[in-house]
Amino acid sequence: MSGDRVRSTSAPGPTELLVIAKEPVAGRVKTRLCPPFSPAEAAELAAASLADTLEAVLALPARRRVLVLDGRPGPWLPPGFEVVPQSAGGLDERLAAAFGGCRGPALLVGMDTPQVTAALLAPALAPDAWEGTGAWFGPAEDGGFWALGLAEPDPALLRGVPMSVPETGAVQRRRLVEAGLVVRDLPVLTDVDTAADAHRVASAAPGGRFAAALGRLTGAGVR
Repeated sequence: MSGDRVRSTSAPGPTELLVIAKEPVAGRVKTRLCPPFSPAEAAELAAASLADTLEAVLALPARRRVLVLDGRPGPWLPPGFEVVPQSAGGLDERLAAAFGGCRGPALLVGMDTPQVTAALLAPALAPDAWEGTGAWFGPAEDGGFWALGLAEPDPALLRGVPMSVPETGAVQRRRLVEAGLVVRDLPVLTDVDTAADAHRVASAAPGGRFAAALGRLTGAGVR
């Protein structure tokens, strides 16, 4: 279904919603969960995390919903998304390319915060979300960021930002401010990187697929 338009589940809004993700394949995703989890268990948790994220995105008004995917779509993908491949290069280049494919205001989220809800994202999707606002920024507890919205999706705002280091979020936010953008913040969330993170996130969203998957695996995968 790559590149195909599908019918949305909610009314259109002014913003394009992007989810950047990796296909949940054992040995390729959530490797920092191993151990205590096996690669297959880590992939199961990644699939549940992605499914929760996609569900939250589907509940929001958007002009376009896009899954920017490293890999191939699977049964975890619900209707309502276009699928485009991630570009080559480092994460900064891949994020920049994702924004470069947008035609107007865009909000991008990752797949590592399954506790995200439509209510958390709603301020950045409101009809007045871009009035006097150039960017929305969702900081992560580990120093990165879980969401980034741009009124004018200029790829240059991301290229060269060091990714996956403790100062990633600070550097990215400073880049936005130095470009003269008014930045509004979304809540701080925890990325699922370690088993301890997984338990914290599941406790924050006990009714989600991620929490259910963690519960099924607890006896076999968590010590």
